[in-house]
Amino acid sequence: MDRVDVIVLTKNSERVLEECFNSIIKNVPVNHLIVVDGYSTDSTLEIVRRFQEKFGNLILIQHKGTRGSARLRGIQEVQTGWFLFVDSDVTLSDDWFRKANDLVAEDVGAVWGTEVWAGMQNPAVLKLFLKITRRIFEIRGGTHDLLVRYDSVKDIDIPRNLHVFEDTFITEWIRRKGYRLVATYDPYCVHYRPAFVWTIKGSIEITADAIRYGTLRKTLQLIPAYGFYTVYVLYRSLSQKLRL
Repeated sequence: MDRVDVIVLTKNSERVLEECFNSIIKNVPVNHLIVVDGYSTDSTLEIVRRFQEKFGNLILIQHKGTRGSARLRGIQEVQTGWFLFVDSDVTLSDDWFRKANDLVAEDVGAVWGTEVWAGMQNPAVLKLFLKITRRIFEIRGGTHDLLVRYDSVKDIDIPRNLHVFEDTFITEWIRRKGYRLVATYDPYCVHYRPAFVWTIKGSIEITADAIRYGTLRKTLQLIPAYGFYTVYVLYRSLSQKLRL
């Protein structure tokens, strides 16, 4: 793997996008940075323009649709044997690609790096969080930072209505093709979740989406994990109030 294409979905993603792009350029041998933008109205496109002027290898696609259709549109632009999905609100850990590449084998279809929520500092909470997050990936998949073998998805047809759980469709497709998915704690990405997530309402909405769009079996498997997320949001909110 000399170089890989990288797909980033954006929509009003100015909050962390520059840091995200910098971490990709620093830690991944990028062939093309494929940005699928949902017609952003903030400074997202200005950030994209600056990176294109600086590096000259960015492909911008304006796309109005769901996350599922946007990911499919990005895959259609891939020109390399492997490619990487990176969410627009994460930053990659140091040496991300080198460490992920070490885990590639003939039967591996994808390598996923664990996400760590920004600001998570308590060692005991972090240890439990990592185990639960890995379990969530095993149940529903994840595309925060996912290195994918192109041959495993070159004929994928992600349902156009999938705005949630498109990551599940992708990872299950790869498994059906006979490949393994490797989940690892290192490399990883740091996830800068939006402010609304750190409210009880936001946390409940995330859980409700999982119930609304997931299968009954997966929903039942995910309830304990999302319950932990809700408790962590409460814990973090209370900790911040006590510090005030």
